[in-house]
Amino acid sequence: MERRSQADRDAITIEIGYAVVSACFAAALAFGAVFGPALAFSLSPSTRRILAVAGGILAAAVFLLRVTHVLLGFARRPENDED
Repeated sequence: MERRSQADRDAITIEIGYAVVSACFAAALAFGAVFGPALAFSLSPSTRRILAVAGGILAAAVFLLRVTHVLLGFARRPENDED
């Protein structure tokens, strides 16, 4: 098993950070798109609760999909970028 260089470990750390930050942003947008009408309009408490739960579920799914997409893309990147 080959040891990774410091540059490789740094690149992985940066990519994980990017994946988490961009996933948080995408999840917040998804939640806002679903729950936003509850803030803009006078809705019943049960409707607000339904929108909050649906927004949370969608936000969690978007978060997981974004992190997976970014990290799998990084894993498939060619090892030798110097060419």
